Amino acid sequence: SAKQQYDNLRENRYYSNLISGNITQQIRTDSIQVDIKKYPYYFRYYGTQKIIRTSSIVYRLLITEGYLRNTSTRTDHNRHGFLIEKWNTLENKNIRIENR
Repeated sequence: SAKQQYDNLRENRYYSNLISGNITQQIRTDSIQVDIKKYPYYFRYYGTQKIIRTSSIVYRLLITEGYLRNTSTRTDHNRHGFLIEKWNTLENKNIRIENR
């Protein structure tokens, strides 16, 4: 799940390393495909990740997939009330590196 991915990244100090390395990142969505004919709803996400370091800017292709399940609860942090399940990263590779 997305929560498990977050916990794994946190445990491996990913977020602390971003802050201590003065690294910023941006995610740009290219497209999202959702199959609403079968529940839970399968999705595939296509995007570009931009990682800005003091020495370089790295652009990565990002493709993920998973399933969306309706929940009965909507919150400020989850306005549509979907839970991501079986989330998997299919592709996360460098496509361009610019030296600064």
